Amino acid sequence: MAVFDIADVVVMGAGPSGRAIASACANQGLDTALVDPAPQRPWRNVYSLWKDELPDIPDSAVAATADPALVHIGEREIVLPREYAVLDNAGLRNWLSDERVAVHTGIATGVAHGPHGSLVRLSGGGRVTARVVVDARGVRHGGTEQTAYGVVLPRALAERLAPSGAAVFMDWRRDPGTGDAPSFRYLVPLGRERVLVEETSLARKPGLGHDVLAHRLRAFLGEHGISTDGRQEEQVRLRLDAPLPKPGRTIPFGAAAGLVHPATGYSIAASLRLAVPVAAAIAGHLDSGRTSAAAAAARKVIWPPRALAVHALRRHALHALGNLPATEVPEFFGLFFALPPEHQRAFLSERDDPRALASTMARLFASAPWRLRRSLLW
Repeated sequence: MAVFDIADVVVMGAGPSGRAIASACANQGLDTALVDPAPQRPWRNVYSLWKDELPDIPDSAVAATADPALVHIGEREIVLPREYAVLDNAGLRNWLSDERVAVHTGIATGVAHGPHGSLVRLSGGGRVTARVVVDARGVRHGGTEQTAYGVVLPRALAERLAPSGAAVFMDWRRDPGTGDAPSFRYLVPLGRERVLVEETSLARKPGLGHDVLAHRLRAFLGEHGISTDGRQEEQVRLRLDAPLPKPGRTIPFGAAAGLVHPATGYSIAASLRLAVPVAAAIAGHLDSGRTSAAAAAARKVIWPPRALAVHALRRHALHALGNLPATEVPEFFGLFFALPPEHQRAFLSERDDPRALASTMARLFASAPWRLRRSLLW
């Protein structure tokens, strides 16, 4: 049985959130370890963000930026006034990796907390001991989910769908679906002459099946003379309504901390922004010898009262959106993307200004016709 020397911090999970918090802890001078079943496994997901959410991200971590970013509502085209970026997974991993972090391969099967530290049990009998444990392993599927099915196209083919270099944040130019299962197209450049096009379902419980989304995407691409045969695929399943974790000695981070946006499914920008202040909070309490208080301090950084209020409002918006009939969903998003940029940003990105978000929601409601208002209030 392998027993590793005690560290200041052990992080469970070596995805972007886990590596971000581990690197940030190492930069605070903390002896940091990372545990993952396959720590060198390539990241397969496509990670995107609005560039102004993380203005200091290095160019090496960005695969492509979109110019312009578009929304299509029927025959109407809306140009979004923000730069959209798709991250380069290899560059992102390199940026977030730190040689000072000890990496251990194994499945974390349990955590035991004691008065002076914690022990992470690994499959096969190994153990890692640390003063603080961070859980960055994500959340289980279930509940209300956003799902997507996509294929990667060469840029020459993708130009039949959108201008070269553009992103299409939402494309509602076809029938959005029936009943409670609307879906839209999402298209982003990946760099190296590649473009991802996805059929994406809005929040649904349970999430719309990938087989349904694949059928819709193939039909859409077929209308443009594009076959999906032999294409690289992507399947996405994001839980949008995971409950916020209860206070405890283990520090949740990333999706495990509830940082997934309840309406959009995005979380990576919030995780990357919060890694440094959370690590500073942990370090401050360990420096003073208050190991048991580190988790409480980290939680206050992740979920201050204003962020909790914003999260609650977004969860309310998620519920209201679910009440709309499929045929009215495109109109709703047309109204949203007609709002001034600061209102769009308040809903899509800001997490500590509940007044701005409430103003956005009120303005959107006031601009909606009565038939939409009735659905939103139901």
